[in-house]
Amino acid sequence: MDKVMKLASENGVVIFSKSSCCLSYAVNFLFQELRVSPVVHEIDHEPEGREMEKALIGMGCTPPVPAVFIGGTLVGSTNEVMSLHLSGKLNTLLQPYQAALA
Repeated sequence: MDKVMKLASENGVVIFSKSSCCLSYAVNFLFQELRVSPVVHEIDHEPEGREMEKALIGMGCTPPVPAVFIGGTLVGSTNEVMSLHLSGKLNTLLQPYQAALA
């Protein structure tokens, strides 16, 4: 769990993913549309990926990917991110990490 929390706190928006996860791709695409460039950690490419997956499950992420952290805090998976987006609350959480409009 320490590695997950360390990685999650190193950047404003972090997604733990697997390279084959279409929902992770969709969440990442949503963030890009909202002018946020998340750091994506594909746990199936990480040497400690199995331990990271177990840690995410232990934190309540079921399924373990995508697991989204904003400001070092676990937001949840696709359902939680989409619920926040549809309610208008996601933009507020992402505001400190959004790129300025050109």
